[in-house]
Amino acid sequence: MELFINGDTVTVQDTVQTVVELLEHFELDQKKAIVELNATILDKESYSKTKIQDGDRLEIVHFVGGG
Repeated sequence: MELFINGDTVTVQDTVQTVVELLEHFELDQKKAIVELNATILDKESYSKTKIQDGDRLEIVHFVGGG
């Protein structure tokens, strides 16, 4: 499946079907992240229910600690 993530074209396995599975794929599931899917910001509670499809556009922002 081909997705557009943060402006880049990314290919992921077809087994990645939800936003939470996508975050797991990129090892971001344990980090605080904000996800926008096709210009709509998603509630964290909906990540496991929200399906992704070929051609979707996502913006993923995660927070990094430091000083």
